[in-house]
Amino acid sequence: MIIVMQNTATREMVDEVVKVVKGHGLNTEVMHGTTRVAIGVLGDKTQLEEGNVIRLPGVKEILAVSKPYKKVSREYKIDDTVVTVANSVKFGGKNPPVIIAGPCTVESREQVLEIARGVKKLGAKMLRGGAFKPRTSPYAFQGHGVEGLKMLKKAGQEVGLPVVSEIMSAEYLDEFMENVDMLQIGARNMQNFDLLKAVSKVKKPVLLKRGMSATVEEFLLAAEYILAGGNDQVVLCERGIRTFEQSTRNILDLNSLALIKEISHLPIIADPSHAAGRYDIVPALGLASLAAGAHGLIIEVHNNPCEALCDGKQSLTFYTLEAFMEKAKPLI
Repeated sequence: MIIVMQNTATREMVDEVVKVVKGHGLNTEVMHGTTRVAIGVLGDKTQLEEGNVIRLPGVKEILAVSKPYKKVSREYKIDDTVVTVANSVKFGGKNPPVIIAGPCTVESREQVLEIARGVKKLGAKMLRGGAFKPRTSPYAFQGHGVEGLKMLKKAGQEVGLPVVSEIMSAEYLDEFMENVDMLQIGARNMQNFDLLKAVSKVKKPVLLKRGMSATVEEFLLAAEYILAGGNDQVVLCERGIRTFEQSTRNILDLNSLALIKEISHLPIIADPSHAAGRYDIVPALGLASLAAGAHGLIIEVHNNPCEALCDGKQSLTFYTLEAFMEKAKPLI
C-alpha cells in the first residue's frame, strides 16, 4: 500500500499518518519524490481501515501495490534509485552508464594490477575480479579466496578504482566488507536466501545478477529480500539466460532489461561477457545493452586471454576494449 500525500502536506501531517499506521502494527517508509511525498506501508494491511486514513489531514489518495515484490516496484517508489559506490561512482537516474571491467578471476598481484591500470586508462570506472569462483567442475580453478580479495583491493587502491567481487557465502562477509566497495551476488546464488538476507543487513552496495533460468519476477523478488532487510543500494544485472540455443553461452535478454526499467526503480546493468561466452560478440552486445538503456556494463578483460585461468574465451583484450569504448562514446 502507498499513501500519497498532497503537495501542501506539512511534515507534521506526514508524521501523524506514520503514527497512525504504526499504531496498527505496520511498518512504514517515507519516500520524498520530486513531485510527491508518499508513505509505503508493509505488513498485514487488513488491520488498517483505509477509510480512516484517507480522512487524515494532508492525505491525497491510497494506492495498492499489485506486484508480489513491493519495495522494488516502481509502484512503491516512482523515482529512480541512484546507487553510490565508494562516494564516487553512481548507478541509475540521469547519471552516465558505468563501465566495470577486469578479469574473471584474480590470478596474481602482477596480473590484476596490470589489468587495473589498463582498464582505468581506457575509461572504466570500477574494477571487477573474482576471488571466490563458482565453477561447474570441482577440478577447475576456484580462485585465491581472501588473498585474492586483498590483491584486488590493493590494485584498485593503486589505480584509483572502486572494486566489486562475488561473495558466495556469508561466512566471508567480514572479509568482503573490509576489502571490496561493492558485493556481487552471482547468478548461481541469486536465490541463496540466507546470503541475500546477510547482505541486506550491511551498509554496502550490492550487485545482484539474474539467475540463468530465473524469471523477471523471481529476479525482482530476490532483490526484494535485500531491500526488505534494509539495504536499498542494489544494482541489478542482466547476464543472459539459458535457452534451447547452444551457439552462444546464454541469451542476453534485453526484453527483460527494458521491462525492468519500466517496472522497477532500481538501476540495472548488463553483462555481455557471460551472455556471449565468446569475446568477438561482446562489443555488439554491450552496445545493444547501452542502447536499450542499461545503466552500465560489467565486462571481462584480460591482459592475456589465451593464458587466462578462467573464461579467457569471453575476455576482451586492452585493444578490443579500446575499440569498444570508442564505439560506445555516443552512448556513454
